[in-house]
Amino acid sequence: MTRTDAELFVRGYLQQLAQTIGQLDCHSIAQAIEWMRECRDAGRCIYACGNGGSALIASQMVVDVIKGASYGRAKRFKMAALTDSPGTIMAYANDVNYEVVFVEQLKNFAQAGDLLIGISGSGNSPNVLRAVEYARSIGCRTIGLTTSRGGRLKELVDLPILVPSDHMGRLEDCFFAITHVLCYAFIEAEDKT
Repeated sequence: MTRTDAELFVRGYLQQLAQTIGQLDCHSIAQAIEWMRECRDAGRCIYACGNGGSALIASQMVVDVIKGASYGRAKRFKMAALTDSPGTIMAYANDVNYEVVFVEQLKNFAQAGDLLIGISGSGNSPNVLRAVEYARSIGCRTIGLTTSRGGRLKELVDLPILVPSDHMGRLEDCFFAITHVLCYAFIEAEDKT
């Protein structure tokens, strides 16, 4: 690839990303902000999960919320990424199966009124789907970050936040942008009182 070809690729990728971001549903994202605020104010817990890149996005979101949206504030979030205990995940994956790595953690901690955020590029990650099904069965609200192009997650969650793409790079770029909007709504748009 020549430098000119590389520049054309970069420009094209960024143009397609900007177009995809421009199609995100601001109403759904604003609703998610409200649900997060309600959880925080009621002392409820928020959980996040995903696989691969989505696991890292879930983990990074928790960092931003626990530190950025909570530090130095009277109202603090209780939030955990179900992706952040490798030993627990590996034990369940090895001894039971990979489909239960998130749901079994929720069975230990989640209560009615909590919130689960599931992230899946395909919308068909069995372990995310099982976690959502369980969370809903005990009275948790559920949010799904996923593609608008298919997958079961968007049908299972209470609030789907859909990315109009099936390109994994642009999906994950948008998932990061969405989680940053969710966090920075509390970091920048709320007083620190």
